Amino acid sequence: SGYYRKAARGKGVTGEVLLQMLEARLDNIIFRLGFAPSRKCARQLVRHGHVTVGNKRVNIPSFQVSPGEVVQIKEKSRQLPLVHDALKRMSEGRQVSWLSVDKVNLSGTLLEHPSREDIPTAVEEHLIVELYSK
Repeated sequence: SGYYRKAARGKGVTGEVLLQMLEARLDNIIFRLGFAPSRKCARQLVRHGHVTVGNKRVNIPSFQVSPGEVVQIKEKSRQLPLVHDALKRMSEGRQVSWLSVDKVNLSGTLLEHPSREDIPTAVEEHLIVELYSK
């Protein structure tokens, strides 16, 4: 996989770097910010051009968001039922420490790449590394 190759070349523990890369995907950021009820819906929001990164439209779900970049739902897209429903559920809190959310402007910022402890995913990344390193 391309993600594995990039993670293996990066600095740090390959499994952790791999998870950080997956968490920094634009569709995942939209999901984690609470702007979509699922990653699948977040992917569709991005694909259909409803999302900007640094005030530029990005329609590639796998786009890697860098720390400090602002991700936002476009003004015209804020009334979409999908976004509206997700915002109602936002209070249920799926908030993670490495993202800041502005619920008024429907934007969020990746503050830093998450550490392994900050990633709420039950996965044994060493098994993935083992599989791809062969």
